[in-house]
Amino acid sequence: METIKKLILEKLPEAVIEDKQPLCVSVEPKQVHLLMETLYNNPEYNFDVLLKVIGMDWGEKLGVIYFLTGSKDLFAKEIVVKTATADRENPLLYSLTDLYETALLNEREIYAMFGIRFINNPDMRKFFLNEDWIGYPLRKDYDGAPALNPMKVESKEIQDVTRRLTEVDGKIQEERIDIFEVDDYIINIGPQHPSTHGVMHFRTALDGEIIKKIDVHSGYIHRGIEKLSENLGYHQILHFTDRLDYLSANINRHCLCMCIEKAAEIEVPERAQYIRTILDELTRIESHLLGWAAQCNDLGATTAFVYGMREREMILHIFEKVCGGRLIMNQNVIGGVMFDIYPEFQKEVKEFIPYMREKLIEYDRFFSHNVIALGRMIGIGVLKQEDAVSYAITGPAGRASGWSCDVRKHKAYSLYDQVEFKEVIRKEGDSYARYLNRLDEIAESLHIIEQLIDNIPEGSFQTKTKPIIRIPEGEYYQSVEAGRGVFSVFIDSRGDKTPYRLKFRSPSMSLVSAMPLICKGEKLADFIGIGGSMDYVIPDIDR
Repeated sequence: METIKKLILEKLPEAVIEDKQPLCVSVEPKQVHLLMETLYNNPEYNFDVLLKVIGMDWGEKLGVIYFLTGSKDLFAKEIVVKTATADRENPLLYSLTDLYETALLNEREIYAMFGIRFINNPDMRKFFLNEDWIGYPLRKDYDGAPALNPMKVESKEIQDVTRRLTEVDGKIQEERIDIFEVDDYIINIGPQHPSTHGVMHFRTALDGEIIKKIDVHSGYIHRGIEKLSENLGYHQILHFTDRLDYLSANINRHCLCMCIEKAAEIEVPERAQYIRTILDELTRIESHLLGWAAQCNDLGATTAFVYGMREREMILHIFEKVCGGRLIMNQNVIGGVMFDIYPEFQKEVKEFIPYMREKLIEYDRFFSHNVIALGRMIGIGVLKQEDAVSYAITGPAGRASGWSCDVRKHKAYSLYDQVEFKEVIRKEGDSYARYLNRLDEIAESLHIIEQLIDNIPEGSFQTKTKPIIRIPEGEYYQSVEAGRGVFSVFIDSRGDKTPYRLKFRSPSMSLVSAMPLICKGEKLADFIGIGGSMDYVIPDIDR
């Protein structure tokens, strides 16, 4: 990283560099864009992935933390960039939307939660909260009153007009831009329709049956998990992760446990590592089964949905016997797992492996080559590799566009460096490639489990921890490969029994952010199938 530090200081001699892991660079707001351009365009160290954007209230200052890495070898090089403004009345920073497409919704989220507006962001509306919401919930001085502004903003203002801040001769100007053209025919897809896979709301302009433009609105979940976590102990926060991407509940919780364990230097017994990894892969299988079943159902194949749920039920039955939970699991705890495996666990898992392999062959035979299905998937909803990188779309969807982005391969955790498996990658980037990737990843998960199931060591399944855990002061990051891609946890600790700031990185937010791009020019009838192929989970977005 010495070369990178030298490069930064040549361009920005006033930058403050903290030589830690990952490398941390702090700059003034006006220097952020130059720094990002320097890192983005450098041919040797091409930081072209903006993986996390974290809004912060540091007390005297409001700011943002950016987590950068490179697409060619994910996590091989990492940089954290920080910037902040002391103006709490009218906080302004500079947008990165011209470099990273994923910055658009992330900056809108930060505006809604912290009140920071971004100069040159083309759509500076709040995301998640209404325009007439009073206050900014993730600020430390927020009073918690769920109030609405009595001076109502007209619905036309909220729905059809966006705002863009520009800087001209040192002065900030606000430009109002119509989202849709005057004569556009606009329909609402969601937020209640089940085929939107949750309460997501897509306002869609049509030219006949062809999609011209989509305006993405969040739904009505608003649970405030990150805010609630600031007043809870680390043991109490664990259950929140199960309720984000509830189809990756066990994996999400594993991630938070690892972040806390790393920070508190808690060693996890080997037996617990085996149990965690096996259950993570069973979780991945049941997640992909539902993703596959729902996509097939979106295309009209009800039988496929029934079949996928049938196989998934066998995994949920195992989960239920392990920890009592089916959808929401409480198995991972700080220091290991809550419960040891039951006596028939290995036998039942080993019986499931050949059964599931037979069903994969059956799925391939009766649906994967259906002429109607192929016509609805091949060449539909194409996501190019460069767009997958710019939108930070990971998981099966990112790998279907040719991007190698599996955390288990690039930054192995738990036992993933001790097992052999293939990263499933395709280059077509269409709905069919995403469809096939999930089925192939099920096969790879079965292969991983097969290597571990007979080798679970004896010993303790949990390290005893204190009733109240205090993490040393500092910032901590942890990423895992969830069912939809990179799920990450960020903890800012001040040495207290509660986190100063907790941030979950949602893979589904990136998936939804690309819907306007990959649906443009497609038929309205294909919108639902494309959404099914992306397989986003809405509670994972609205934290």
